[in-house]
Amino acid sequence: MNLAIFSTKPYDKEYFEKFKKEYNLKITYYETSLQPNTAKLTKDFEVVCVFVNDTIDKKTINSIAKNGVKLIALRCAGFNNVDLEACEKNNIKVVRVPAYSPEAVAEHAMALILTLNRKTHKAYNRVREGNFSLTNLIGFNLNKKVVGVVGTGKIGAAFCNIAKGFGCEVLAYDINKSEQLEEKGVQYVSLDELFNKSDVISLHCPLNEHTKHIVDKNSIAKMKKGVLLVNTSRGALINTKDVIAGLKSKKIAFLGIDVYEQEENLFFNDLSESIIKDDLLMRLNSFPNVLITSHQAFFTKEAMTEITTTTLNNIQEFINNEELTNEVKL
Repeated sequence: MNLAIFSTKPYDKEYFEKFKKEYNLKITYYETSLQPNTAKLTKDFEVVCVFVNDTIDKKTINSIAKNGVKLIALRCAGFNNVDLEACEKNNIKVVRVPAYSPEAVAEHAMALILTLNRKTHKAYNRVREGNFSLTNLIGFNLNKKVVGVVGTGKIGAAFCNIAKGFGCEVLAYDINKSEQLEEKGVQYVSLDELFNKSDVISLHCPLNEHTKHIVDKNSIAKMKKGVLLVNTSRGALINTKDVIAGLKSKKIAFLGIDVYEQEENLFFNDLSESIIKDDLLMRLNSFPNVLITSHQAFFTKEAMTEITTTTLNNIQEFINNEELTNEVKL
C-alpha cells in the first residue's frame, strides 16, 4: 500500500520510520501541505496522511479522488479542516487520532498559565543579563483561584485534575457533564457564569459552528477585569481583534495561546529571516503580557508515539477491510 504523508517535519519522519516496520507500507514524505494546488502529488496513492493545517476542502477532495485516494488519515484529533460531505460524495473514508496523551496539552496549558503569572520567561532573560531585580515580576497564587474550563473531554478533564492539584476552585462548561469530575469537586455551570466568575479561563473545546469565536467582545464583556485567558485548542475559538481590544482595555490581563486563527502559513515553519505580514499576530506579539507558542502543546515523546502508532493502525484497519475504529463521519 502506498502512503503519502504531507506537511512532514523531521520529527514526523523520525517516528513513522521508527514504527513502520510492523506495517506493509511504502511511505513517501512531502514537506509541502496538501491543498488544491498540491493535490496532483497524490497520484498513485490510495492513502494520504495530513495534519491540522492541510486544506482538505471540496476542491482538494475532488482532485485526490480522481487520483485514486480512498482514505484520508488525520494524524491529529481535530477534523474541522476536512470537508466531510465532499469525502462522502467521493467515497473517501476519513480517520483520525482522537486522543494522544491528553496530559501533554493540559500540562502545556498550565505551563502557559504559570509562565504568564510568575513571568519566569522574563526572569530568565534578566538573570542572563546580570539583572537580579524583582521589579514588575510579581505574580499571584493560583491556590484558591477560580479556574474556568471550557470543554471537559479528555484534555479538558486532564486540565481540571491539574488545576485541582494546585488547590483551585474549578468551574466547567460542557454539553456533556462528567460525573467523575463532579465527584472530584469540579462544578458545572453555564458559560456566562464561568466567564463571570473565573480568574483564569482555559479553552479545551473542539472548533465547530457553535464554538467559533466563543471568545469575542460579548463574552469578554462578561469576564472579570484582569482575567488570564489560555487557548491550546483551536485558534478560531478566539476572535483575535476582540481579544486585542480586551488586552488594550486591560479587561484581559494575560493571554497565552498555542494556536492562532490564521496560523496555517505561519506555525511549524522557520520564518526568522522573513517579514511576517500578519498584522494581528504581530500586534499580539507586541504585548508584554501575551505569550505565544507555535502549536507545540501536543509535542511530547509520548504523544508522538501515540499519534504515529494510532495513525498506522487506522491505515492497517483500512487495508484489512476491518471496521475503522476512529472513522470520522458526517
